[in-house]
Amino acid sequence: MAVAIASPSSSSISLLWVIAMLVLSVGMVSAQLSSTYYDTSCPKAFSTIKSGVTAAVAKEKRMGASLLRLHFHDCFVNGCDGSILLDDTSSFTGEKTATANANSVRGFDVIDTIKSKVESVCPGVVSCADILAVAARDSVVALGGPSWTVQLGRRDATTASLSAANSDIPAPTLDLSDLTSAFSKKGLTAKEMVALSGAHTIGQARCTSFRSRIYNETNINSSLATSLKSNCPSTGGDSNLSPLDATSPTAFDNAYFKNLVNNKGLLHSDQQLYNGGSTDSQVSSYSSNSATFSSDFASAMVKMGNISPLTGSNGEIRTNCRKTN
Repeated sequence: MAVAIASPSSSSISLLWVIAMLVLSVGMVSAQLSSTYYDTSCPKAFSTIKSGVTAAVAKEKRMGASLLRLHFHDCFVNGCDGSILLDDTSSFTGEKTATANANSVRGFDVIDTIKSKVESVCPGVVSCADILAVAARDSVVALGGPSWTVQLGRRDATTASLSAANSDIPAPTLDLSDLTSAFSKKGLTAKEMVALSGAHTIGQARCTSFRSRIYNETNINSSLATSLKSNCPSTGGDSNLSPLDATSPTAFDNAYFKNLVNNKGLLHSDQQLYNGGSTDSQVSSYSSNSATFSSDFASAMVKMGNISPLTGSNGEIRTNCRKTN
């Protein structure tokens, strides 16, 4: 018996075409970056970057946090494009003088040194944006934290944005809802925000960033507040430093979350993650399970590193990370 097969209508063909294009476009987006991007063009890229990071962190433990922060502050301003490294020019004001960066972001000299060494083994191949991404991973590993597979193939921006840096990098004064919104705008979930905040298990903050908290807020451990005041007076001493995690400031561990559970967050934005809100349970989980935190942090770093990268013929591969070619 013959079976009649209905020919597809034009509308169903159109729908199938749209679905096919969507699947293709999603595949293209996820395939923009690749962990094997430099395997042929610059096989020594990873080892060269790692040796530079290892030497810098061995010289000064705090540099690990500084290099990790450079990648974060780069990605949150128009994507992971190396724009934070650009010096001011006559045609644009760079991001280095933004509120979140001025007198605070550091490690530029280390990136310059690494870039120079990478250029010597494969000129004009590896972008500054990719160097930041790899250096961030290597810094975490150097301080005892987890590793992850860095996706590569970013190209460098030819301009920077002071206004975007001022508006998009989350401030230490933000409440939970504003923090969640800031990360959501970059395609990151609240869970990923909490995991990424765990980067504050290393590094230090300037007195001006936490003065208001230690003098005006009540959800802070009293002995911690007292000890911090000795190094952060109510007036003056803006650049005096205190560790974000006083327990183990140069070890990448889960002590940051243990501190939050005990109201020992240094920044207002830190303690907001454990202050009776929706992220309390996640902080509590990380405080008792370092493996879960490490795994989630690594995954969130890969996702953050994929924020709006320049690929293909967009941007350029800068020879000097501080200026366009």
